[in-house]
Amino acid sequence: MDDILRLGYSPCPNDTFIFFALAEGRIPLESCRLDVTLADVEALNHLAREKTLDVTKVSIHAILHLLDDYWLLRSGGAIGRGCGPLIVAREKLTMRDLRDRPVAIPGKMTTACLLLQMEGTHRGPRIAMPFDRIMDAVNQGEADAGVIIHEGRFTYASRGLRMVLDLGEWWEKETGLPLPLGGILMKRDLGAEKARHFENRIRESLLYARMHPLEAWPYIERHAQEMAPDVIRRHIDMFVNDFSLDVGNEGEKAVNFMLEAASGQEGFPLSPKPVFRTGPR
Repeated sequence: MDDILRLGYSPCPNDTFIFFALAEGRIPLESCRLDVTLADVEALNHLAREKTLDVTKVSIHAILHLLDDYWLLRSGGAIGRGCGPLIVAREKLTMRDLRDRPVAIPGKMTTACLLLQMEGTHRGPRIAMPFDRIMDAVNQGEADAGVIIHEGRFTYASRGLRMVLDLGEWWEKETGLPLPLGGILMKRDLGAEKARHFENRIRESLLYARMHPLEAWPYIERHAQEMAPDVIRRHIDMFVNDFSLDVGNEGEKAVNFMLEAASGQEGFPLSPKPVFRTGPR
């Protein structure tokens, strides 16, 4: 019987676009069947810490705590420019205004939370909640502001919210690097050859969706739930790019920089194990 590979990714359009062809059997895997879990990225972060999944999407921030058991694949991730989390509020506020006020975040292990910490102005309470609750929480006064991710970037203004700070823009000005938001981890004990094979299958799956967008659309739309078609398309265009095919030297530098920064922020030592699978692609 074929081995079962437990794969996790989010229901967001960038992930379902990338993994559609693999999940639906358009791209074959050698001696392996997939058991797919779709969940919010913070839930995936925690599943990875429990070592429940063999291959999974996680926040770059979370990787700091996972490197002893997982390494980062070079394909399938979310890295880019102009695609970062936004801090939004009901009123016209500055970061100084928010210094001691409660801010909603999409999970303590998310890259969004790390960026808020790194920016350094906010010292007040951080209220963790599912990312899709944050805009409602801000509008209802549960928090004075919120860090929004995913499709929130395209919809916050229509919800009556104002941008306080674009954390991706802040990161790019500070570092000159693209922003690494999320990546695909695979258990180290599965071996380098299986990791190389799965990296290549992820690339094939992404390219298949690009070649057959109408075939991929029902799968993407079904998991996107209430997202409007134009928001789905903008989401894919923003978060699926050449870095998703291969992190490249620039993306690798950005990931390593962020992990070192996270280590310093949290006082948690960075594992001596290599972040990325090494060897031929």
